[in-house]
Amino acid sequence: MASRRGGVSLPERPHNNTPSDGILSRVSSKISESPILYQGKRAASDAGFVAKKLLRSTGKAAWIAGTTFLILVVPLIIEMDREQQFNELELQQASLLGAPPK
Repeated sequence: MASRRGGVSLPERPHNNTPSDGILSRVSSKISESPILYQGKRAASDAGFVAKKLLRSTGKAAWIAGTTFLILVVPLIIEMDREQQFNELELQQASLLGAPPK
């Protein structure tokens, strides 16, 4: 029995499979010690790491694209809208004064 400070410690379980172990415990221990399970866990961990890095870099790329759009494209859209309003105003004034439209 391992001694620990504070609390109650339980006796350690034997790690060897004795014939008195149940079928469920033998099967579960065989599965949990399987190299295929180990490789699967490792692959899942690696996939999670890659997904996290991808999301982080995608977030950065989205921020860069959004900021670039705000800096470069939005002023262009505003200027084009102003120009269209100015052209409509000129056309309206020309029609009120009786001058032929361009």
